[in-house]
Order: sequence, then structure tokens, then C-alpha cells
Amino acid sequence: MKKWLWSVALVAVLAGCGSNVKLDPAPVEDQSTKAVPGAGAGANTGAAGQSTVKPVDVGAGGAAGPGPAGPRIVYFDFDSFVIKPEYQGVIEIQANYLKRSPKSKAMLEGHTDERGGREYNLALGQRRAEAVARAMALLGVSSAQMEAVSFGKEKPAVPGSDEASMAQNRRVEVTYK
Repeated sequence: MKKWLWSVALVAVLAGCGSNVKLDPAPVEDQSTKAVPGAGAGANTGAAGQSTVKPVDVGAGGAAGPGPAGPRIVYFDFDSFVIKPEYQGVIEIQANYLKRSPKSKAMLEGHTDERGGREYNLALGQRRAEAVARAMALLGVSSAQMEAVSFGKEKPAVPGSDEASMAQNRRVEVTYK
């Protein structure tokens, strides 16, 4: 009877561990050079066939836009979400601005380098953004003023596969709404 229960328990555990989730990203086909049938005449075109869709300006991080002047980027080591001591000043500047401006809201955008799968990098970028949010909360910033989001490896700051490029992509950018 005891062996039977152990067998059932082992089968249940193994069944729970199984996963059919594909973790590797799907191949992407570049369709930017292909002709699109009916392009130039559609719901989003004006009288002369010009697009009426307006581009969205997402800002560049850094010193542009609202917020304090100065650095707005915290860089991280490979596969880490620990804030390095040299970036404590960046966090303090941003926290002081948010405390002085209670109506301002900050977006903490977590990024990673290109190594690793999509899901892993999204999770790591989120942990990095949340680490910065926790540090700012410890300095007195309201959690209602901050939103931690992750872009993973989807928005690199610098293209390239060398260590210098990848180091600049492992970051949290503070942007303001």
C-alpha cells in the first residue's frame, strides 16, 4: 500500500512539472521591404494617399522632458538586479524630485542585454525596475508615483553583441509622464 501511494505521488509530481511552453523566441521575418497589397489606399490615408496616422514620440530618457536635470539611468551587472553603490546618487536625485513634485509620475523601465530567452529577460528587467522602485520608496517616494515596467531585450540602447554594448543595455531608465 505504501509503495502504491509513493508511486501515485511521484506520478502527480512529475505531471505537475511538465510544461509544453516554448521558451525560445520564434523566428522573425523582416517584412519591411515587401510590398503590401493595397498600400496607399485605405482607412489610414488622407486625400493624397498620405498617412493620417501621427507618430508617437516616446522620448529618449536622459535629460529631455519633465523631471530633474541630470542622469536618469541606473546600470546593472550581467544577470543581476542589485543596484551598484555608484548609482545611489542617481536614485536620490530622482527620489528628491518626486518628493518635491507629488503630482509627477515616473516610469521605471527595466532593460536587459540580448543574452537569454524572452521570458527570462522580461522577468529580469522587471526585477531591475522593481529594485529601483524599492530604493526610491525607501527614500520616501510614494508608490503611487512610480510604475515599474520591463522591456527585457526588446529596446536596446546600443546595438551590438560586444560586452561594452551589452553593458549599456542592462539598465533601468527613469522617464516622466
